[in-house]
Parts: sequence; structure tokens; C-alpha cells
Amino acid sequence: MATTETGPGQQLPDDREVLTWDLFGVAVRELAQAVADSGFVPDVVVAVARGGLPPGGALAYALGTKAVGTLNVEFYTGVDERLPDPVVLPPLLDTDALDGLRALVVDDVADTGETLALVQDLMAEHCAEVRTAVLYAKARSVVDPAYVWRRTDRWITFPWSAQPPVTAARRDDDQHALA
Repeated sequence: MATTETGPGQQLPDDREVLTWDLFGVAVRELAQAVADSGFVPDVVVAVARGGLPPGGALAYALGTKAVGTLNVEFYTGVDERLPDPVVLPPLLDTDALDGLRALVVDDVADTGETLALVQDLMAEHCAEVRTAVLYAKARSVVDPAYVWRRTDRWITFPWSAQPPVTAARRDDDQHALA
């Protein structure tokens, strides 16, 4: 079955991590506890879109942080297929509003770490302090995130990318019912 994580003609590896929605809830609470236990209190959570949106929003709630921003970055095009470098996409985050703040940058995984490194460097130009949090980190990552729920070197299937995108259902009887 095609999912949002596979490119055209790709199949998912059989040996992979599978994060369920229930386990995601546990992971976020444990990650939030690690942040709280460290004494770091973020003024803003910056979620790296798209994969960092679910954990970023959930962490912001768990930490009681109301200010949440997103930065759209494209890098992966399929299973272990990437662009040459991560690319920041519009709409852009208002980085001027981050001056002097403590930011927690959140993504789903630090795989190569290049996306996380790009966002961390961009935030560091404006923020007083930047820390990173991910659900998963891989040994090959160029960034060692401050907060990691689990470490693995396997491909990860996240609940938000495990199924194909929703498309419009087109049936003749539906079309007549809408007319």
C-alpha cells in the first residue's frame, strides 16, 4: 500500500519501527517530562513541518507553552530518498518575533539531522537559547538533539504518514445526490 512516506514505486521496509497513536501519546508525555526535568522552560515551541507538527503541538500542550510556530522544510522525497539539501518553504516564520526567546525546536526524527541542523541554526540567529527535541534519533544524525524519546537506526512509520492521502470519493450515486 502506498503511504505518504513512500515515493512512486517504493515499498516500506519490513524491519521498521511503527509508532501508533497510543504510543505517540506516551512518547510525548515522556519527552515533555524530560524537558521539564532538565529545567528548560521554552517561551516558544517551533515545530518543523510537516513531521514535527504533531509532536510539536502535543509538546507545547504538555509543557504549557502557548506560543507555537512552524517552519516548513522539505528534505525527504521517499523512503531514504532526499533532496541534496533541506529547503525552507513558505510561509516563513516571523523570526523577528523570536528575539531573546528560549525556543524548543521539535521534529519527529533526527535521521541525517540536516533538517534539524538547518532549523536550529536559523533559530540561533534570533533566540537567546535553542534546544531540540525529537521522538526518534538515528546514530548517523549530524545533530544530537537535547531531548530524544527513542534511538533507532530503522525506518520509522509514524501514525500521521502510515496511510495514503485522502482523496475525494467519486461515485455516480453521490454525484446525483449532490445535484
